[in-house]
Amino acid sequence: MPFIDLAVVAMYIAGVIWLGARCLRRQRSIRDYFLTGRRVPWWAVAGSIVATETSTVTLISIPGYAFGADLTFLQLALGYLAARVVVAVVLLPLFFRGDLLSAYQLVTSRFGTAAGRATAGLFLATRSLADGFRLFATGLVLAAMLSMTPLAGRLGDFVPPAADPAVALLVVSIGLIALVTLLYTLLGGMLAVIWTDVIQMVVYVGGALAAGLILLGDIPGGWHEVASRAGAAGKLRLFDFAADLSRSYTFWAGLVGGGFLTAATHGADQMFVQRYLCSRSLADARRALIASGFAILVQFALFLILGLMLWTYYTAHAPDALAAITAAGEVQTDRVFPVFMATHLPAGLRGLLLAAILAAAMSTLSSSLNASAASTLGDFYLPLSGRARTERHYLQAARWATVGWCIVQVIVALAAIALSRSVVDEVLGIQSFTGGLILGCACLCLFRVRETAAAPLAGMACGGIVLIAVRLTTSVSWQWYALIGALVTVAAGMATAHAAGRAAAGRETA
Repeated sequence: MPFIDLAVVAMYIAGVIWLGARCLRRQRSIRDYFLTGRRVPWWAVAGSIVATETSTVTLISIPGYAFGADLTFLQLALGYLAARVVVAVVLLPLFFRGDLLSAYQLVTSRFGTAAGRATAGLFLATRSLADGFRLFATGLVLAAMLSMTPLAGRLGDFVPPAADPAVALLVVSIGLIALVTLLYTLLGGMLAVIWTDVIQMVVYVGGALAAGLILLGDIPGGWHEVASRAGAAGKLRLFDFAADLSRSYTFWAGLVGGGFLTAATHGADQMFVQRYLCSRSLADARRALIASGFAILVQFALFLILGLMLWTYYTAHAPDALAAITAAGEVQTDRVFPVFMATHLPAGLRGLLLAAILAAAMSTLSSSLNASAASTLGDFYLPLSGRARTERHYLQAARWATVGWCIVQVIVALAAIALSRSVVDEVLGIQSFTGGLILGCACLCLFRVRETAAAPLAGMACGGIVLIAVRLTTSVSWQWYALIGALVTVAAGMATAHAAGRAAAGRETA
C-alpha cells in the first residue's frame, strides 16, 4: 500500500481521536457521558442512526449480495421504513416519560428488577455477538489492505512458524480497529460517538460513490453495459412475491419480517433508543428516526448497484481475477469489494475507501460499546451500588464497562475467524433471533396487564423455546424470527399475567 494511503487512514484516525478529546471536557456526569445532556440536533441524531446501522457488513456484504444474486435485498428497506413510522408513533413516547438511562429501565419500572435485568442481559449478549462479527468483517478489509504493505512481511518475524501469516494479519487488524474505536469512545462518550458518526457517514458514502465512479470507468460500456448484462442475467429483479417462509429476501419477508426486525432494533434496542434520548425533544427524536429510514433506502440502493457493477466487471472483463476469492468452486462474495479496492483503486482514493470502511465499522462498534456500558450501569451497577457515590466514581465505572465490552467483542471477532461463512446473514440472524424477544417485552409495557415479573420472563422463555424449535425443526427464514419471537413473547406474557391475576383474586376471595 503506498504511503499516501496510509497517510489518509492515519489522518482519519487522528481526527476521530481528536474529536473524542474535544468532547471530553463536557463530561461532568454519566448522563453527559451516555446522553450528551440531550443537546444534539435532530439531523445529527438521524445521521448517527444511519451510520450506526451501516456497519462494514453493510458496506461489503450488500454489494456481495447483489454480486451473487440480485436487488431483492432492497425489499428489507421497505420494512425498515414502515417500522420506523410505527416505532416513532407508538414506542418513542414511552422513553420520554421518565428520566431513563437505559431502555430496559422501562421494563424494570413496570415489571420489576428481575424482568428489566433479563431483558438487558439479552441485549448485551446480542450486541456482543452481532458486533463481534462486524468487527471481524472489518478486520477482513483492513487485513486485505495491510497485506500490500511491508508490515505483512515483517509480521512473520513475530509469529510462530506454524502460524498462518494471513490469520496473524487478520488478528492484528482486529486489534487495531478495536483499540482506535475504544480510545475515542472512552474520551468523548456519546457526544463524540454521535458527531463522529455524522462525519463517518459522509466519509463512507463519499468513498462508495468514488469507488463506483472508478469501477464504472473500468467497464468499457459504462452503465449501459451494466444494465444490459445484469438485466439479461435476471439480476435487476427487485421484488419477489413468493409466499415461502423458508426463503429470505422475498417481499413479504422484507416488509413484514424486516419490519419487525427494525421495530426490535430501533424500538427496543438500547443502541438506538439511547440516540433518541440524546435528542432535544420527542418531536426531534421522531423526525430523526423517520428521516433515517429514507436515508437507509437510498444507501441500500447505492450499495446494491455497486454490486451489480462489480459483477459486470469481473464476469465480463476480469474473470481470472475471481480465482483469488474462490473457495471450493464458489466465489466468496463478501471479499469481492475489498479485493477490488485493494487492486484497482488509485493511491489516495484507496486510503479514503479504507477510511470509509473503518468509519462504518467504528460507527457501529463505538455505539455498541457505549450502549452496552449504559445498560450495564443503568440496569445492573447503579441498582446494586448501594449508597450514592460521586459522579466521578460513576464516570470511572462507565469507562471500565466500555473497556470490558470491547474485550468481549474482540474475543467474538477472533472466534469468528474460524466460524464465519456469510457475515451479513449471521449478524442479522443473531439480531432477529433475540430482537423479537426484547421487542415483545417492550410491547408488554403498552398493555394493561398485571405488573408481575413473571409476565416478561415467561414470555421471553416461551419465545426463546419456540424460536429454537423453529430453527431446529423447520426451514423458516431468519427474517421471520423477530415476528415469531415478539408475538410469542407478548402472548405468553399476557397469558402469564392473566393467570397471576386470577390466582391473586382467588387468594383474596379465600
